[in-house]
Amino acid sequence: MSEHPASAGLPRIGLTTYVERAQWGVWHQRAALLPADYVEMVASAGGVPVLLPPIVPGELDAAAAAAVAGVDGLVLTGGSDVDPVAYGATAHPATDAPRVERDDWELALLRAALAADQPVLAVCRGAQLLNVARGGTLHQHLPDVLGAHTHRPVPGVFAQVPVRVDTGSRLASIVGTSPEVHCHHHQAIDRLGDDVIVCARAADGTIEGVELAGPAFVLGVQWHPEQEGDGRLFAALVEAASAVRTP
Repeated sequence: MSEHPASAGLPRIGLTTYVERAQWGVWHQRAALLPADYVEMVASAGGVPVLLPPIVPGELDAAAAAAVAGVDGLVLTGGSDVDPVAYGATAHPATDAPRVERDDWELALLRAALAADQPVLAVCRGAQLLNVARGGTLHQHLPDVLGAHTHRPVPGVFAQVPVRVDTGSRLASIVGTSPEVHCHHHQAIDRLGDDVIVCARAADGTIEGVELAGPAFVLGVQWHPEQEGDGRLFAALVEAASAVRTP
């Protein structure tokens, strides 16, 4: 990653968060939270992490546009399944209970980021949300498609999955053409959305990486780079954010 001039400051990277019940000290209540690995990856790459938890304002698009205007790049983080209603499907028995508040907020953030040509890195759930936002659909339970639990063999444990990345893709320029990645997903992209291009697959054909057509930095990976101790994707995002940043 190239160094940033001191006068320009550090690029601010927005990170979407969960809202879940959590416990700390004597407290046990709803909290906006995110695994610290995301924050550490952004900071290590030279960015300033900015958490963007779900909100329910009266004007969601206006709030999202204001949030995006305050950062220079966006990370759509992992988490629970996207509500199938968002892509016109009925929920599979194995699909998580919907987090409509989070879905609506992140879709609004993504719309605002794309409209502003802001760099976006979409991780796991985020890659699925990117595809849904562009009119695509998801496989709701991969074991029904593959006949195996290859990508999430044990809940709470990351699977090691070899991936083939297309030569010449933006993703290949960052991680190479044959990374072994950390996966923990039972859903995956099915029908592609508009301008969504597949650039990586697992050996079983599961889509593991996508890019959005056009010059903007918009990448989605089905794996969890924040878990790998390899910050290349975050460094690439920070570099792209630095290049378009207005001080």
